Amino acid sequence: MSRIGRKLIDLPSGVTLSVDGEKVKVKGPKGELSVNLVPGIDVTVEDNAVKITRQGDDKRTRAYHGMMRALVNNLVQGVSAGFERRLEIVGIGWRAQMQGSTLVMNLGFSHPVEYDPPKGVEVTTDGPTKITVKGIDKQAVGQAAAVIRGFRPPEPYKGKGIRYVGEHVIRKAGKAGA
Repeated sequence: MSRIGRKLIDLPSGVTLSVDGEKVKVKGPKGELSVNLVPGIDVTVEDNAVKITRQGDDKRTRAYHGMMRALVNNLVQGVSAGFERRLEIVGIGWRAQMQGSTLVMNLGFSHPVEYDPPKGVEVTTDGPTKITVKGIDKQAVGQAAAVIRGFRPPEPYKGKGIRYVGEHVIRKAGKAGA
């Protein structure tokens, strides 16, 4: 049995989970999310806890057991607390600012880079070199942060670029002069 799939998911107060055929819907104070169930996986609510079980023991169902538990857990966490990714810009003269709902970044290119966040994702700047990406959908928040980081990923020689807060960039030695 899957170690992750066996774990129960505690429902915080104010969060409700309902199963509609092959769809799991979670409502909470921050919003509503849903995910489609994989055939062979069952979701039940018992005593304010969610239990994920599988019907069979074939390879495909075993493979999806832990994943479905993780997806439902992400829904519960998202509607109750939300998710956040923080990025920092390293580079002289490089900065970011919000213009309305658009993130405008000066990253050493000949033009400013503009990014419109997707629906359900909120991007804010905490100073000229700090960017915060928030939302209730973990996948959407992570994807938005990865897209922003992808405009100028950290390079290994000087360490300049956009990186996640706390990310360690492995530095390389430059040229060994004669």
